[in-house]
Amino acid sequence: MNNPQERSIVFFDLDGTLLNDDKQINDSTREAIAALKAQGHIVAIATGRAPFFFDHIRRELNIDTYVSYNGSYVVLEDQVVFTNPLNAEALQTLTDLALNHEHAVVYMDHEGMRANVPSSERINESIGTLQVGILPTHDPLYYKERPIYQSLLFCAEGEEKPYETLVQTFDFIRWHPYSVDVLPSGGSKFKGIQKIAEKLNIPLERQYAFGDALNDLEMLRGIPNSVAMGNGMPEAKEAAKWITTSNNEDGIAQGLKLAGLL
Repeated sequence: MNNPQERSIVFFDLDGTLLNDDKQINDSTREAIAALKAQGHIVAIATGRAPFFFDHIRRELNIDTYVSYNGSYVVLEDQVVFTNPLNAEALQTLTDLALNHEHAVVYMDHEGMRANVPSSERINESIGTLQVGILPTHDPLYYKERPIYQSLLFCAEGEEKPYETLVQTFDFIRWHPYSVDVLPSGGSKFKGIQKIAEKLNIPLERQYAFGDALNDLEMLRGIPNSVAMGNGMPEAKEAAKWITTSNNEDGIAQGLKLAGLL
């Protein structure tokens, strides 16, 4: 691509999208990413994961631009350009309620995560599904010493309702039968993406997004050139412009062809 004004930026969710069900990158995906870059396009990640949960993926694909924590920690070319930490008073309220209900909480900043309990089967089981080889250590006061960009609340489905009622400055998004993402209310991957697009001066029509889940909906709706994975939730497929094959097949490569980028 000779004209930088023609370059596009493509944001990929990770779990269920860029990664297959074994949390690996398909060969066809790796080749498609390389082809995008060779054409001069920008490849970026938009995920609910913490930055330290996908270091290895960024290194493998040589990606230095990403939206993490569902929009609360945004990095452009290895430089932080936007942060939106959880409100400290509201986080204290959530912590107190969790202690009363005997629910574990994990506090996460850009560098690491700590739990308010010494051990929890629900923490081990849910975080274990990400296959990142990291579990939180115990530090119940971690949230008092630094900005916290996301928390994880460990409770069964439906048990988050009292938290939603009491702590309305947070959004609660379930990602596992035993775990809920706790995020600043109104934050989203899409808002994080716009911070990057504004810095790069890339208009909406040259922005693309791939996703599969509930935390991708605002991104898939907000970006007209959006692709839902074949394995995606019905809501994601309804929100997207195109539907590609699954993350276990050639879904990324096929989706980029549907979008006219390959």
